[in-house]
Amino acid sequence: MAKYKLEYIWLDGYTPVPNLRGKTQIKEFKSFPKLEELPMWGFDGSSTRQAEGRTSDCMLKPVAVYPDTTRKNGVIVMCEVMMPDGKTPHPSNGRATILDDPGAWFGFEQEYFLYKDGVPLGFPKGGGYPYPQGLYYTGVGYDAVGCIAREIVEKHLDLCLDAGINHEGINAEVAKGQWEFQIFGKGSKSAADQMWVARYLLMRLCESYGVDVNFHCKPLGKDVDWNGSGMHSNFSTTYLREVGGKEYFEALMAAFDKYKNEHIAVYGPDNHLRLTGLHETQSIDKFNYGVANRGASIRVPHSFVNNGYKGYLEDRRPNSQGDPYQIASRILQTIATVPTKKASKK
Repeated sequence: MAKYKLEYIWLDGYTPVPNLRGKTQIKEFKSFPKLEELPMWGFDGSSTRQAEGRTSDCMLKPVAVYPDTTRKNGVIVMCEVMMPDGKTPHPSNGRATILDDPGAWFGFEQEYFLYKDGVPLGFPKGGGYPYPQGLYYTGVGYDAVGCIAREIVEKHLDLCLDAGINHEGINAEVAKGQWEFQIFGKGSKSAADQMWVARYLLMRLCESYGVDVNFHCKPLGKDVDWNGSGMHSNFSTTYLREVGGKEYFEALMAAFDKYKNEHIAVYGPDNHLRLTGLHETQSIDKFNYGVANRGASIRVPHSFVNNGYKGYLEDRRPNSQGDPYQIASRILQTIATVPTKKASKK
């Protein structure tokens, strides 16, 4: 029997953006623990805005498990928050109520800024700005990306891969000190679990560098000529991949237009600062789509059209602070309103 360090992580009750929380317990297992072997565990909800002090108990229900190679026998346990009975989802538990579909695939593109001493990495400490954006996107060399950031994102990539997370790539982004990583998953819950754990690993890694991860969608303000941060959400369903068609696609886009306000409501706070119609965005009160158009609400890849309107689409409106559980669920809710036809047999 080996002693395993189980890091239970969960989302707290802060709004509009929940924070990640975590605490460790030690348990013995014959081998790396399976999900069904992990017990529920309590915590003080009065310290996380999830309960009052006079009745503060909340429960953590394990829902996904990942290896943690930063610790000997380390385990990351993604949890849902439950009421004291252990059966009723807590009101802050968004994961328990979202629409899920194992045939739905999601690819989240998480943009973020790395901050040190109150400014993005590479910004002058005494105030002001570095050279205008342009050379930083996918940049190479100290002048473009520095040295700390590259080390952080490379280590984060390895940690995610070690954990079995479908981390699909990294790149320096348009603004100085801004980066992106991509996560792919099948099923809205699985994809979102992986994104939250990837965020957790990045934030924890940055502790040792004295660096913070800033997920705000427009940390430098609306009125400066610097890109904001999004979490572009690529999506497909079994029907969209295997059947699709122009008629279905156009009906789908009409539905996304109809429910545009419902989408914006869960696509992350302060999106009005980012979705201005500038910096590769569409205005927050409008909806459009276009082939290879990065200024559209939904970008349609050339491959999608060339394949008979089959494949995946990219919703560019979700921002970097968005909750992937809510984003994926809203996308599936809208897709569910569009009738499908059975594929013809040949």
